[in-house]
Amino acid sequence: MKLYDSTHAPNPRRVRIFLAEKGIEVPLQQLDIGAAENRKSPYIDKNPLGGIPMLELDDGTCIAESVAICRYFEGVQPEPPLMGVDAKDRAVVEMWQRRMEIEVFTNITQVFRNTHDFFKGRITQVPAYGEACRGAALKRLAWLDDVLADRPFVAGERYTIADITALCGIDFGRVSKIGVQPDQKHLSRWYEAVSSRPSAKA
Repeated sequence: MKLYDSTHAPNPRRVRIFLAEKGIEVPLQQLDIGAAENRKSPYIDKNPLGGIPMLELDDGTCIAESVAICRYFEGVQPEPPLMGVDAKDRAVVEMWQRRMEIEVFTNITQVFRNTHDFFKGRITQVPAYGEACRGAALKRLAWLDDVLADRPFVAGERYTIADITALCGIDFGRVSKIGVQPDQKHLSRWYEAVSSRPSAKA
Protein backbone atom coordinates (compact mmCIF):
# COMPACT_ATOMS: atom_id res chain seq x y z
CA MET A 1 0.00 0.00 0.00
CA LYS A 2 1.17 3.53 -0.73
CA LEU A 3 -0.30 7.00 -0.84
CA TYR A 4 0.62 9.33 -3.68
CA ASP A 5 1.14 12.70 -2.05
CA SER A 6 2.16 16.31 -2.63
CA THR A 7 3.16 18.30 0.44
CA HIS A 8 2.11 21.68 -0.96
CA ALA A 9 -1.44 20.78 -2.04
CA PRO A 10 -4.46 21.00 0.30
CA ASN A 11 -6.24 17.78 -0.70
CA PRO A 12 -3.39 15.42 0.17
CA ARG A 13 -3.04 17.22 3.49
CA ARG A 14 -6.63 16.31 4.33
CA VAL A 15 -5.71 12.63 4.07
CA ARG A 16 -2.45 13.04 5.99
CA ILE A 17 -4.27 14.71 8.87
CA PHE A 18 -6.96 12.03 8.83
CA LEU A 19 -4.31 9.30 8.99
CA ALA A 20 -2.46 11.10 11.78
CA GLU A 21 -5.65 11.30 13.83
CA LYS A 22 -6.11 7.55 13.32
CA GLY A 23 -2.50 6.78 14.13
CA ILE A 24 -2.10 5.04 10.77
CA GLU A 25 1.19 5.15 8.90
CA VAL A 26 1.18 4.65 5.14
CA PRO A 27 4.23 4.94 2.87
CA LEU A 28 4.09 8.17 0.88
CA GLN A 29 5.26 8.67 -2.67
CA GLN A 30 5.76 12.34 -3.50
CA LEU A 31 4.72 13.70 -6.88
CA ASP A 32 6.07 16.95 -8.25
CA ILE A 33 2.93 18.76 -9.35
CA GLY A 34 5.02 21.70 -10.53
CA ALA A 35 6.56 19.36 -13.09
CA ALA A 36 3.10 17.87 -13.76
CA GLU A 37 4.15 14.37 -12.72
CA ASN A 38 0.51 13.74 -11.85
CA ARG A 39 -0.40 14.32 -15.51
CA LYS A 40 2.08 11.82 -16.93
CA SER A 41 2.55 8.07 -17.04
CA PRO A 42 2.62 5.97 -14.97
CA TYR A 43 0.45 7.99 -12.56
CA ILE A 44 -2.11 9.12 -15.14
CA ASP A 45 -2.57 5.49 -16.21
CA LYS A 46 -3.73 4.62 -12.70
CA ASN A 47 -5.72 7.82 -12.09
CA PRO A 48 -6.93 9.25 -15.44
CA LEU A 49 -8.15 12.53 -13.91
CA GLY A 50 -4.68 13.14 -12.48
CA GLY A 51 -5.82 14.34 -9.08
CA ILE A 52 -3.79 13.95 -5.93
CA PRO A 53 -3.91 12.14 -3.53
CA MET A 54 -4.42 8.56 -4.63
CA LEU A 55 -4.19 5.42 -2.52
CA GLU A 56 -2.82 2.29 -4.21
CA LEU A 57 -3.64 -0.91 -2.34
CA ASP A 58 -1.52 -4.03 -2.34
CA ASP A 59 -3.93 -5.76 -4.73
CA GLY A 60 -3.54 -2.95 -7.26
CA THR A 61 -6.81 -1.19 -6.48
CA CYS A 62 -6.43 2.59 -6.85
CA ILE A 63 -8.67 4.88 -4.83
CA ALA A 64 -8.64 8.56 -5.74
CA GLU A 65 -10.53 11.49 -4.14
CA SER A 66 -9.62 12.56 -0.60
CA VAL A 67 -12.86 11.71 1.15
CA ALA A 68 -13.08 8.30 -0.55
CA ILE A 69 -9.59 7.51 0.75
CA CYS A 70 -10.57 8.67 4.23
CA ARG A 71 -13.72 6.54 4.08
CA TYR A 72 -11.60 3.50 3.29
CA PHE A 73 -9.43 4.05 6.35
CA GLU A 74 -12.48 4.77 8.52
CA GLY A 75 -13.78 1.34 7.53
CA VAL A 76 -10.45 -0.35 8.17
CA GLN A 77 -9.96 1.36 11.54
CA PRO A 78 -13.16 2.84 12.97
CA GLU A 79 -11.51 4.30 16.08
CA PRO A 80 -11.32 7.13 16.71
CA PRO A 81 -14.48 7.85 14.70
CA LEU A 82 -13.97 10.76 12.31
CA MET A 83 -17.00 10.17 10.08
CA GLY A 84 -19.73 9.45 12.64
CA VAL A 85 -20.69 6.67 15.04
CA ASP A 86 -24.21 5.66 13.94
CA ALA A 87 -26.61 6.34 11.06
CA LYS A 88 -27.76 9.74 12.33
CA ASP A 89 -24.31 10.90 13.36
CA ARG A 90 -22.75 9.78 10.08
CA ALA A 91 -25.38 11.75 8.19
CA VAL A 92 -24.76 14.87 10.28
CA VAL A 93 -20.99 14.61 9.84
CA GLU A 94 -21.40 14.07 6.10
CA MET A 95 -23.68 17.13 5.88
CA TRP A 96 -21.09 19.33 7.56
CA GLN A 97 -18.21 17.77 5.63
CA ARG A 98 -19.99 18.59 2.37
CA ARG A 99 -20.73 22.12 3.53
CA MET A 100 -17.09 22.68 4.45
CA GLU A 101 -15.96 21.22 1.14
CA ILE A 102 -18.35 23.17 -1.07
CA GLU A 103 -18.73 26.44 0.80
CA VAL A 104 -15.26 26.91 2.34
CA PHE A 105 -12.64 24.61 0.81
CA THR A 106 -13.78 24.83 -2.82
CA ASN A 107 -14.38 28.58 -2.83
CA ILE A 108 -10.89 29.16 -1.43
CA THR A 109 -9.15 26.76 -3.80
CA GLN A 110 -10.98 28.22 -6.79
CA VAL A 111 -9.53 31.64 -5.99
CA PHE A 112 -6.07 30.12 -6.33
CA ARG A 113 -6.90 28.12 -9.45
CA ASN A 114 -8.36 31.11 -11.28
CA THR A 115 -6.04 33.93 -10.20
CA HIS A 116 -2.60 32.51 -9.38
CA ASP A 117 0.32 32.33 -11.82
CA PHE A 118 0.86 28.65 -10.93
CA PHE A 119 -2.09 27.67 -13.13
CA LYS A 120 -1.40 30.01 -16.03
CA GLY A 121 -1.16 27.90 -19.17
CA ARG A 122 -2.21 24.78 -17.26
CA ILE A 123 -5.95 25.42 -17.13
CA THR A 124 -8.36 27.99 -18.50
CA GLN A 125 -8.45 30.63 -15.79
CA VAL A 126 -11.39 32.95 -15.23
CA PRO A 127 -10.09 35.68 -12.90
CA ALA A 128 -13.54 37.22 -12.43
CA TYR A 129 -14.83 33.87 -11.20
CA GLY A 130 -11.87 33.61 -8.86
CA GLU A 131 -12.69 36.97 -7.34
CA ALA A 132 -16.35 35.97 -7.00
CA CYS A 133 -15.17 32.90 -5.11
CA ARG A 134 -13.05 35.15 -2.88
CA GLY A 135 -16.14 37.10 -1.89
CA ALA A 136 -18.08 33.89 -1.31
CA ALA A 137 -15.27 32.43 0.80
CA LEU A 138 -15.14 35.49 3.05
CA LYS A 139 -18.92 35.34 3.53
CA ARG A 140 -18.74 31.65 4.38
CA LEU A 141 -16.04 32.24 6.98
CA ALA A 142 -18.32 34.80 8.63
CA TRP A 143 -21.12 32.23 8.50
CA LEU A 144 -18.86 29.57 10.02
CA ASP A 145 -18.01 31.94 12.85
CA ASP A 146 -21.73 32.05 13.69
CA VAL A 147 -22.04 28.25 13.38
CA LEU A 148 -19.25 27.76 15.91
CA ALA A 149 -20.86 30.03 18.50
CA ASP A 150 -22.60 27.09 20.18
CA ARG A 151 -20.32 24.12 19.53
CA PRO A 152 -16.63 23.25 19.87
CA PHE A 153 -16.30 21.63 16.46
CA VAL A 154 -17.90 22.05 13.05
CA ALA A 155 -20.20 19.01 13.25
CA GLY A 156 -20.86 19.21 16.99
CA GLU A 157 -19.09 17.97 20.09
CA ARG A 158 -16.40 15.86 18.41
CA TYR A 159 -13.55 16.53 16.01
CA THR A 160 -14.39 15.05 12.60
CA ILE A 161 -13.45 15.10 8.95
CA ALA A 162 -15.50 18.31 8.64
CA ASP A 163 -12.92 20.07 10.83
CA ILE A 164 -10.09 18.64 8.74
CA THR A 165 -11.61 19.95 5.50
CA ALA A 166 -12.29 23.39 6.97
CA LEU A 167 -8.78 23.66 8.43
CA CYS A 168 -7.08 22.67 5.18
CA GLY A 169 -9.19 25.11 3.20
CA ILE A 170 -8.55 28.01 5.56
CA ASP A 171 -4.81 27.31 5.77
CA PHE A 172 -4.57 27.15 1.98
CA GLY A 173 -6.32 30.52 1.86
CA ARG A 174 -3.11 32.19 3.03
CA VAL A 175 -1.76 31.94 -0.51
CA SER A 176 -4.67 34.09 -1.72
CA LYS A 177 -4.78 36.34 1.38
CA ILE A 178 -7.99 34.77 2.72
CA GLY A 179 -8.20 33.97 6.40
CA VAL A 180 -9.92 34.23 9.73
CA GLN A 181 -10.79 37.83 10.57
CA PRO A 182 -9.91 39.42 13.94
CA ASP A 183 -13.57 39.89 14.87
CA GLN A 184 -14.46 36.24 14.23
CA LYS A 185 -13.92 35.11 17.81
CA HIS A 186 -15.67 31.74 17.55
CA LEU A 187 -13.86 30.80 14.37
CA SER A 188 -10.58 32.01 15.90
CA ARG A 189 -11.14 29.84 18.99
CA TRP A 190 -11.89 26.81 16.82
CA TYR A 191 -8.95 27.50 14.52
CA GLU A 192 -6.52 27.73 17.42
CA ALA A 193 -7.83 24.46 18.86
CA VAL A 194 -7.66 22.41 15.66
CA SER A 195 -4.34 23.93 14.57
CA SER A 196 -2.77 22.92 17.88
CA ARG A 197 -3.59 19.25 17.41
CA PRO A 198 -0.47 17.20 16.53
CA SER A 199 -2.19 15.96 13.37
CA ALA A 200 -2.28 19.50 11.96
CA LYS A 201 1.47 19.26 11.41
CA ALA A 202 1.00 16.32 9.03
